Amino acid sequence: MADATVARQLLDTMRRHGARTVFGLPGVHNLEFWRDPTGAPVVVRHEQAAVYAADGWARRTGRLGAAVVTTGPGAANAVAAFGEAAAAGSPVLLVASEIPQRLRRPGRLRGVLHESRDQAALFAPLAKAVFRPRTAAAVAAAVDAAVVTALREPRGPVYLDVPADVLGDVEAPGPASVVSPDPLPDGADLDAAARLLRDARVVLWAGRSAVEAAADVAALAERLGAPIVTSYQARGMPGALGVPPHEPEVAQLIGTADVLFAIGGDLDGMNTRNWTMPRPARLVTVDAAAPIDPPEWSADAAVTGRVDRALAGLLARLPQHPEWAPTDLRKQIIDRLRADPASTEAVALLDAVDAARTADTMLVCDMAVAGYWVGGYALVPAPRGLAYPIGWGTLGFGLPAALGAAAAGGPVLAVCGDGGLAMGLGELATLVQERLPVTVLVVDDGGYGMLRYDQERAGTPQSGVDLLTPDFLTLAGAFGLPATGVPEIGGDLSAVLAQALRSGAPHLVRVPARLLPPRTTSPRWHED
Repeated sequence: MADATVARQLLDTMRRHGARTVFGLPGVHNLEFWRDPTGAPVVVRHEQAAVYAADGWARRTGRLGAAVVTTGPGAANAVAAFGEAAAAGSPVLLVASEIPQRLRRPGRLRGVLHESRDQAALFAPLAKAVFRPRTAAAVAAAVDAAVVTALREPRGPVYLDVPADVLGDVEAPGPASVVSPDPLPDGADLDAAARLLRDARVVLWAGRSAVEAAADVAALAERLGAPIVTSYQARGMPGALGVPPHEPEVAQLIGTADVLFAIGGDLDGMNTRNWTMPRPARLVTVDAAAPIDPPEWSADAAVTGRVDRALAGLLARLPQHPEWAPTDLRKQIIDRLRADPASTEAVALLDAVDAARTADTMLVCDMAVAGYWVGGYALVPAPRGLAYPIGWGTLGFGLPAALGAAAAGGPVLAVCGDGGLAMGLGELATLVQERLPVTVLVVDDGGYGMLRYDQERAGTPQSGVDLLTPDFLTLAGAFGLPATGVPEIGGDLSAVLAQALRSGAPHLVRVPARLLPPRTTSPRWHED
């Protein structure tokens, strides 16, 4: 539209690239985004929640997530959530207003409302790119470049700020940019990878960008007779083991292979126990783009380019391999955990979640002991069926990220602890106001359960980990949110969750429990 304001053009561009729902918080310097109620951003209760919600949208859809916040403290409030998007490689565009251009004086702080020396510098260490356009024409060019940058592999969040007095300007939009496809893989690289994979016992590792080629990954795994182990972000991959590499049976399986075939990255610290996980002598990698930083493990053969084309090329080069790994490894591990009194209750939680969820239910886990169990061990029936903040470990992610995931469509189960939920209680109001199909499961252990475990393990006095928590059912009622209390894990929990998820309406379920953290948590990485 030739007469659209800069703010409207920003919203239109973000939506054109997949962010059909934009999340934000209005302020005096960015109110232009809400001038037209039609298509205005969904209002959350904290700027951090806006970026978490955009991240949840991106993880659910694979498309751009978008958030808009105001100047100064509004932008600063968004930094932690922006860092989580960076750690997870989420394609999020954060647009913040800046103080009016007419009031800024280079190199000077004059006490203008929300003024800072360099607001964008807050995001520079985390962002894939930072854009600082200062005119309407510059914004039109910058927003397209920002979107393309966020969506190009390796994906990541991008920050863009616009002076408040530019947001209301009218400027003819420039030509729309298109995200160009990743380059094609090199034939010689495919030949080198095929030589190492041929006649080898292979474990296939699926990372975040393998999700875009899930069917190709499954076909190649079948050709290689290879078990599939996934990172957290690739959980739900067809044919995958469905249990994390931190469990000893999976670690042993990986270590006894001839080749670790890693597709889509994520051979990072949290997935590999800071690179102490057993690994085969040879490593073959396929990635859409070369990593920004040198990897800790150097590949013996590396293929870079479109993942689907790379896998098709390898499929054409490789003969059929026999299966060599046990097919019931997940059952063995879950049965062992169920039989262990220390983890019986945690497995009962997994049973309840697995029985209650539907095929289209997305799991969103917070950094809570219950979230660690569900994020690592619950059944995830399809790719993009789990969002888990393992990259930065940002407590308080669960509820606001669930808002974004639910806005993209389908029911969501948010698994939270009482401590993390307390960081964003205002988003219960957003949940009710927007009538989003989110069931919030609060596993209440009266504080910070993981930190309590750390202190118990160290033999130090408990301090700072036991918290006064609200009556969550009464609190939910204050927001007009239906809520149900379940006295213990097991029993009615599965039925209550199932009814809430199938209602298509928001609901809160509270259950008390103190669970042992799983082996995916660093204090337990090297236990026998």
